[in-house]
Amino acid sequence: MSDENKPHVAVLMGGWANERPVSLMSGEGVAKALEGRGYPVTRIDMDRQVAARIAEAAPDVVFNALHGVPGEDGTVQGMLDLMGIPYTHSGLATSVIAIDKELTKQALVPHGVPMPGGRIVESEGLYEKDPLARPYVLKPVNEGSSVGVAIVTAESNYGNPIRRDAVGPWQEFDRLLAEPYIQGRELTAAVLDGPDGPRALAVTELVPKSGFYDFDAKYTEGMTEHVCPAQLPDRIEELCKAYAVQAHKLLGCRGCSRTDFRWDDEQGEDGLFVLETNTQPGMTPLSLVPEQAKYCGMSYEDLVETLVNEALDRGAEHG
Repeated sequence: MSDENKPHVAVLMGGWANERPVSLMSGEGVAKALEGRGYPVTRIDMDRQVAARIAEAAPDVVFNALHGVPGEDGTVQGMLDLMGIPYTHSGLATSVIAIDKELTKQALVPHGVPMPGGRIVESEGLYEKDPLARPYVLKPVNEGSSVGVAIVTAESNYGNPIRRDAVGPWQEFDRLLAEPYIQGRELTAAVLDGPDGPRALAVTELVPKSGFYDFDAKYTEGMTEHVCPAQLPDRIEELCKAYAVQAHKLLGCRGCSRTDFRWDDEQGEDGLFVLETNTQPGMTPLSLVPEQAKYCGMSYEDLVETLVNEALDRGAEHG
């Protein structure tokens, strides 16, 4: 039974990005959590008529459970800004920058946040020569959840140079980011806004059962072990948390974010690199932010409600 004093929340989910199935799971989890707390909820599976559907629903706040484009790249944020409806997570400018891996580096590296070197390459040029010495990583400039990521090694079955008939992300995207491959451990730290400012919740190590931490490993139960908290030297844990909060602040993130790392433990502090900051972290049962919040004593329902209240408070500030 909904409480008439509680704000009406529209949960925006789905869409047409590669991450649609994940977004639907996130959105349904959020909707059920809010309904359990007595909030009136309208579920909206995003389509091209989304503005009209939101206007018709007339919510007090939108919980943005979209992942990828156009829910995470500033498009939806700009639409909601124009409509004057408060929403969870980061705003327009932050979303534009954080989803673009090149712009993220330009925002973070000058302030001392360590990120891998790399270069933007045209996918067509990969058939002529390697952009970097092998091994290296190819990833789309503006996709999340490890969509379209390939590791090109000396023994790669992609060919050397890459063959035109090889299956990889270069077939789907015109521009890619090439980065040196960093061996070692996959780490992530969530940051949550609070009354005293953003704080890092924990550091999780992600241990895929096979291969690397790609889209399937992230969202298929049993394919990746989450070690929370990660078994790390105190200094590395401190650095992960500090860099995650720094990235959150520098990019202007709101609500929550999650920053991913690679750590070459043979190199100590010098082997720790930020890979990216996610402004719309997943909220599925397998997702890392709810898991870290639980480790810190915050239930899934508390986390969802915290994000809604933060969005409402921010909306009130901006009138």
